[in-house]
Amino acid sequence: MFDDLLSLLFPRSCYACDGAMARGEHYLCTKCSMKLPYTDTHVYGATELNPLQRRFWGKVPVRFAFAYLHFVPKGRVQRLLHKLKYRGAQELGEHLGQRYGSLLSDFRYQEQFDLVVPVPLHKHKLRRRGYNQAESFAKGLAATMQLPHNGKALHRTTDTATQTRKNRLDRWENVEQVFQVPHPELVQGKRVLLVDDVMTTGATLEACAVALLAAGATEVSVAAIAAA
Repeated sequence: MFDDLLSLLFPRSCYACDGAMARGEHYLCTKCSMKLPYTDTHVYGATELNPLQRRFWGKVPVRFAFAYLHFVPKGRVQRLLHKLKYRGAQELGEHLGQRYGSLLSDFRYQEQFDLVVPVPLHKHKLRRRGYNQAESFAKGLAATMQLPHNGKALHRTTDTATQTRKNRLDRWENVEQVFQVPHPELVQGKRVLLVDDVMTTGATLEACAVALLAAGATEVSVAAIAAA
């Protein structure tokens, strides 16, 4: 009853449209949840019908490539990601991870992975922001898929410039040799699901995958909240 009173006096807002949410709705209103641009890349798996899979062909061996949503500029997804990255909405990242983890589990993908690893932030950026948005998503995925996750398996050695407005070559040069695996025993022999918030050209995920495979990971797959 107290929670109902709080909801009446201080209605919670949908993270995607900022409208008031009804009782029983969490993070996203029903309308936004229905209208989000879902990718369905999990349906196509590791085939040429999966457009994300093709981004890594000839660059690095990636077992599966997934994204939950299509990135649409100035739309619901961009608002979600902005709040996740810059408005302290860690719980939103975990919620999206739980939603996507449940969907992937329906297709039994949890059987394909041994460990969930987020793309790391540099320590300076982590200190400024206070959290890693990719790790929030990774925690939600791992919890729902009943997989272990490790936010320290990968280490970012350089605080690189933002990837925004860079082309693919510039993005790769920006992250090449930036990632290390300080304790290879954490990933050796493991099928790793590598997680980020947004996949654009895939250069960051590619660089992380190279480091994980060099450290002894058996396979690397990638998943993102959204793909541009």
